[in-house]
Amino acid sequence: MYATLAIAAVTGGTAVLASWVTSRGSTRAARTQAETAARAQRVERLRESRRAAYLDLIEQAHRMGELCWEISAVLNRPRSAQTLTELRELTEREVTEYGRLRRAARVVDLEGPETASAAALALERSTGPFYRAARAALAEGGQEPRGPRPRGDRREGSVGGAAEFDAAFRPFWRAVEVFIEEARAAHQHVDDFGVAGVRRGVVNRSR
Repeated sequence: MYATLAIAAVTGGTAVLASWVTSRGSTRAARTQAETAARAQRVERLRESRRAAYLDLIEQAHRMGELCWEISAVLNRPRSAQTLTELRELTEREVTEYGRLRRAARVVDLEGPETASAAALALERSTGPFYRAARAALAEGGQEPRGPRPRGDRREGSVGGAAEFDAAFRPFWRAVEVFIEEARAAHQHVDDFGVAGVRRGVVNRSR
């Protein structure tokens, strides 16, 4: 009788232990599954927020590019009060567009990763030279030419500064291309921790 009771107790204890182990395993599996799903959602949200930031900066860069084509066209037109007025209006619009581009670049800087952030800030900085060239042309446009101009600097009687502006504008387009490359890489290589793979040596972040 005691043996039977002992066997029953052992059997019951074993069943309880097995049930407990199974329950813990199921709980652990459920927790792991929930954590995996939550991580996947975080990664997807990060990917989408970065994508929106990248697209906004690219759109602003193209708006700036279109404006600069307009400025270049004005710089190559014959000098007149009308062209100077148009140039002044365009440079004022350029300031407004720069403000939008700068904001978009700062958002990318916050979103990351490092390579996309560095490319965005480099893109922002690349607007400086052609803005200064446009302002210099505007300041000089109301004055009579003083002395001979270097070859390619201006057409006879034009507003002037087109060559300097176009030369300063080319690095901007290159910065746009670099940013697009880095944005594409960052968007495609977000890992489970939300950190995009970093390709070293592509962009120098130093200011």
